[in-house]
Amino acid sequence: MFARTGMLLVVSGPSGSGKTTLSRRLAKAPDVHYSISCTTRPARPGEVGGRDYHFLTREAFVARLEAGDFLEHAVVHGHLYGSLKTEVLSHLKAGIDVVMDIDVQGAEQVRNCADPEIRQAAVDVFVMPSSPEELQTRLLGRGTDSAEVIALRLTNALDEMRHWRAYRYVLLSSTREEDYARFTALVAAERMRVSRITNG
Repeated sequence: MFARTGMLLVVSGPSGSGKTTLSRRLAKAPDVHYSISCTTRPARPGEVGGRDYHFLTREAFVARLEAGDFLEHAVVHGHLYGSLKTEVLSHLKAGIDVVMDIDVQGAEQVRNCADPEIRQAAVDVFVMPSSPEELQTRLLGRGTDSAEVIALRLTNALDEMRHWRAYRYVLLSSTREEDYARFTALVAAERMRVSRITNG
């Protein structure tokens, strides 16, 4: 009998790149868990606590950070974000893939994590829009943010896009369906890595 250990799929990219859509869609597949991040930012219209994010006060976030509960954490657009260890480790041990939608700061922390299970499981991919103009079009199309917020997100996105070479994979975004086909092809290949297979 052959089995495999879970993969920790770290997905980054600027706001509007499509990384969250890809991650959420993959998480609907069998044996995939979406790691729900914690954040101190307010919920956007339609977002639900415990489904989209764990919405915490800054005080509660800092307390959990000091307790060592986070695998990674970062400050993004002035708000705190972080991934709980409990959202990751138990699933990997059970052979379930975990997909994390996190920023470049968090991805670097995962890459530098000392935990051998995390290092063995981690695969990182950067989702990048085809051009700054395409990114701006996507951000404007959301209709959820003010002009000031969009301008800030665009500035930060252009800075984030400089980090793509730090990742093992880059996915240059096209259409949603083409992006997802390439994304799932990457996942299928990584699941066949000999280093993930256990011979029980």
